[in-house]
Amino acid sequence: MAFKIYTKTGDQGETGLFGGKRLPKSHIRIESYGTVDELNAYIGLLRDVITNSEQRSLLKEIQNRLFTIGANLASDPDKNMTTPDILETDITLLEGEIDRMNEHLPALKNFVLPGGHTTVSYCHLARCVCRRAERAVVALSLTDPVDAILIRYLNRLSDYLFVLGRQLGQDLGAEEVIWETRSKK
Repeated sequence: MAFKIYTKTGDQGETGLFGGKRLPKSHIRIESYGTVDELNAYIGLLRDVITNSEQRSLLKEIQNRLFTIGANLASDPDKNMTTPDILETDITLLEGEIDRMNEHLPALKNFVLPGGHTTVSYCHLARCVCRRAERAVVALSLTDPVDAILIRYLNRLSDYLFVLGRQLGQDLGAEEVIWETRSKK
């Protein structure tokens, strides 16, 4: 018999964590890992439109780390469960890529508007969802134990996505659109 995707166990507005605990689907824990899942989908979209094999490879690595974060967030904090780890080297990888890309980009002197090319826009969408995921995980950490490295990874990932957007824009010959303020009259 084929595996059924529906279980009907969530029909009353609850879902189960790894470990069996049930929570309302509106719980900040569910919002946290749901937003990480949404981020993963945007990273997948971005990976699909990028042709550079090194960038695609790193984005796949990031997707794997996001699944790790999701597994941590989806696990019952009241049970001593073994979950996959995010490591310091995962963060230093992102920092190294940020530094490497920044060496070849013009100095940033103004705020940049999202856009200029569809691929760049996808990158900015992923960055915005990453920031939202980070905020949700921070909110969760105020009430439940959350490994601080998960928050640091999401924070650094949003920085990486911003710089990647600039790098992609440069690679694609897209105009980097600068925010133009309007003076009060």
